[in-house]
Amino acid sequence: MTNKVITISRQFGSGGRTIGKEVAKRLGIPYYDKELVDRVAKESGFSHEFIEEIGEYASVTSSFLFNIAVSSHPMGLIDTMSVSDKLYVCQTNVIRDLANQGPCVIVGRCADYILRGRPDVLDIFIHADYEHRAARVLERYGETNQPLKRRLQEKDSKRKVYYKHYTNQNWGEAQNYHLCLNSGLIGVDKCVDIICDIAEMP
Repeated sequence: MTNKVITISRQFGSGGRTIGKEVAKRLGIPYYDKELVDRVAKESGFSHEFIEEIGEYASVTSSFLFNIAVSSHPMGLIDTMSVSDKLYVCQTNVIRDLANQGPCVIVGRCADYILRGRPDVLDIFIHADYEHRAARVLERYGETNQPLKRRLQEKDSKRKVYYKHYTNQNWGEAQNYHLCLNSGLIGVDKCVDIICDIAEMP
């Protein structure tokens, strides 16, 4: 296959993780989601639970140092940075390292932006209508005390704010990705087919 690193950004409940995992399986390449969290936890010293909680939803503070840290010498500035920025720097380094190792699928965590400009990267955004996402979330996670609609809105809102803070781009905006797919309309399996077909193009 063509040497491709595939990043998958997704609305909460759209099936992006399932799609990413199946794409990786079909193409025979590594899949990084929980595995990426494990790697970040090991290298950052943050707990696995902490990274899961704020890795894409970190509280946003006013910070400018992370851009310098990511582009030059992260450890030299790490102690002057917010917790959110420290985690972002570590995730950035891990994502770049994984991409340098060869073809893979990376889910979330601003991977599309972190790997921007690389000719071997295919950036995907998965979305769906409320009804499909709500049904998927109920099936996968069950009910909670929080109303389902608010649950979906809150997750996506936090991702938008986090993405905007660290990339200055708009999360979910078509121009920031190579391909946007509506999993509610065409189905998870068809999304997998399309992504694999594109990834295998010469």
